[in-house]
Amino acid sequence: MSKILHHGATSGVTGSCHELSLESGAQKSGILIDCGLFQGQDEGRGASASDLSIDFPIDHIRALVVTHVHIDHVGRIPYLLAAGFDGPIICSEPSAIMLPEILEDALKIGFTRDRGLIERVLGLIRSRLVPVPYGRWHSVFAEGDCSLSVRLQRAGHILGSAYVECDAHEGEIEERVVFSGDLGAPHAPLLPAPQSPERADRLVIESTYGDKDHEGRETRRYRLKGVLEHALEDGGTVLVPAFSIGRTQELLYEIESLIHEFGGELWNNLEIVVDSPLAAEFTRIYRDLKPYWDSEATDLVRQGRHPLSFEQLTVINSHQDHLNAVDYLTRSHRPCVVLAGSGMCAGGRIMNYLKVMLGDKRNDVLFVGYQAAGTPGRDILKYGPRGGWVQLDGDRYDIQARIHQVSGYSAHAGQSDLLRFIKSISQGPSEIRIVHGDKSAKHIFKQELDRLGYSNVLIPADS
Repeated sequence: MSKILHHGATSGVTGSCHELSLESGAQKSGILIDCGLFQGQDEGRGASASDLSIDFPIDHIRALVVTHVHIDHVGRIPYLLAAGFDGPIICSEPSAIMLPEILEDALKIGFTRDRGLIERVLGLIRSRLVPVPYGRWHSVFAEGDCSLSVRLQRAGHILGSAYVECDAHEGEIEERVVFSGDLGAPHAPLLPAPQSPERADRLVIESTYGDKDHEGRETRRYRLKGVLEHALEDGGTVLVPAFSIGRTQELLYEIESLIHEFGGELWNNLEIVVDSPLAAEFTRIYRDLKPYWDSEATDLVRQGRHPLSFEQLTVINSHQDHLNAVDYLTRSHRPCVVLAGSGMCAGGRIMNYLKVMLGDKRNDVLFVGYQAAGTPGRDILKYGPRGGWVQLDGDRYDIQARIHQVSGYSAHAGQSDLLRFIKSISQGPSEIRIVHGDKSAKHIFKQELDRLGYSNVLIPADS
């Protein structure tokens, strides 16, 4: 039987890195599924370069398979290369376009400012990329009497996201191992919902929201409408800590639909600002990859709508324009929604907005994504409604702004969605491994699976 090891995402929701290996006599061969960055308090690590070493053997690793390009799934790739990994990087076709972009940003922030070195690393990554179409088997290795092929299927999480089916042959033993990556929720904007595999002998599945369900699409859309209307009536600014890929594009899509449906003075005067060069770049890439959108979104385009590029949308690129926007919005009473990174308020341009706007009751902070333990975002969400404070860059800031959370735009499947994904596998798993979730979420999800009669449900620790 193939061996599964976990090198991250076992005590939290970041640092995803899993290994599938086969052995034939003295010969051992394997692959990695993702190689992500740790964030917040996961693994007791922060996000500094000193915490990113590859501390497991890789001589036998023949390929890296990337489920999607969020930094908690790909952020350690430069360190994997530095450790000597020389195999291909297999991913979906959209992910192959986006991966160098996200890693360029990560390299500038956490690795080096040396432009020449960054270009060399990115050139190496581009040379290793192997884009694989959805639904097509790809042979990774055949060594001795061991062989492994992978197939990527749409995961509905962000553009290019995939879950990974692995056909593993070890002598006379053949099994199908499935790694979920991050699964999206049904009926999310822009992307088709994930469809379950027909077979999974062993399943490694995420559990970010293994303990709860999201609001339905219409419910959260109208909650978003209500939050924005209430927040903007007094001329305040709505700050949305936004992840560059996925959440930003979904929110733009929903806001454009609200403007189109309701119009009126408030909505027609509303300005939407994307203050993140990286988010702006990925929004452009999303627009360029319309063939991967769902039918609803492509229908809007045929009607002449532009859900990711509409009249009231402003993009800020330069740092000086960013500082000018912070100053202007602090002094003005113009209704505005600002989407700025980072999504967990652990750096990026959102920090400058928060520092000057958290203390003003006119303003609002709207969280639409998961906030990991140990991040400022989690603290704002927890203590803000109590009139508490948060520490940003070592200084204390009182929270007077209103704090909101609209679930469902997290891009992660809820508990019922995860259970449906598992129950819809025709040839269901004899082993399920629960990863990528807080401790309580994993245990609650395991209880549900136990209740449904799945007999071999594991919550693994790091290997």
